[in-house]
Amino acid sequence: MLLKTKLSLGLGFLFIIIFTLAGFCSYYVGKSAQEADNILKDNYNSIVYSKNMISAVDDMINSVSSTVFNPAGKGTGSDYYPNLFESGKNAFEISLKAENNNITEIHEKEYVERLNHDYEIYLKLCLQMRDSAKGRSLYFSDFLPACEKLKQSINGIYDVNMQAVVRKSQLAKKDSGNFKATMAAIATLCFILALGYFWYFPVYISNTFSYLANRMRDLLLKIGVAFDIKTKDEAFVILQAINLLENKFGVKSADKNVE
Repeated sequence: MLLKTKLSLGLGFLFIIIFTLAGFCSYYVGKSAQEADNILKDNYNSIVYSKNMISAVDDMINSVSSTVFNPAGKGTGSDYYPNLFESGKNAFEISLKAENNNITEIHEKEYVERLNHDYEIYLKLCLQMRDSAKGRSLYFSDFLPACEKLKQSINGIYDVNMQAVVRKSQLAKKDSGNFKATMAAIATLCFILALGYFWYFPVYISNTFSYLANRMRDLLLKIGVAFDIKTKDEAFVILQAINLLENKFGVKSADKNVE
């Protein structure tokens, strides 16, 4: 095998080590980023929907309470509380629809189905209390328990997703620790291989040229050519020995480009 080929293979080996290390780093960093993105994309959205639904329910409760206990709407415009109810209802249903399309965790579907059922009951009571003269009696006997049950269902969704965030965060930390250990092992292996390369190739090249230089010295001594070159540069020794041989036998070597 040509020396040039061996050097090319050695340098190629070093590049393979570098790109392998970079590839593993990119893979694990991308994997960690994807896991973090999944936490934010799914669970964080459900948490936001839950908070929005709680806020919307509070607006609806305030509107119904005002209608029941302050039907004349003292101190406010006559349309304020009806508009508050409608805006709360619309906001709740938007978040509820979004949550129905974002079920990702175990038991989350059960809470969402319960929430849909509880909301239907809650909405019917709200409409009955707004249009019925028995609003006050319904308020304490049915409406407040329905509100509490509805909020419990929302909090169930919130808790499931918060627990998932904590669990996934712990898994991400564990994966991060495994990543560090894996990268340390790979980096150590790559360092050992690179160190072996840096030790082997200089020694190989140096031994080759030293062997050739010593053989040229021995050859010149055997044919009686004076040889007094004091240098540690093996390549220079070989070139000077060739020049002495040419002068000895009167041979001119053709000039060739060294590739």
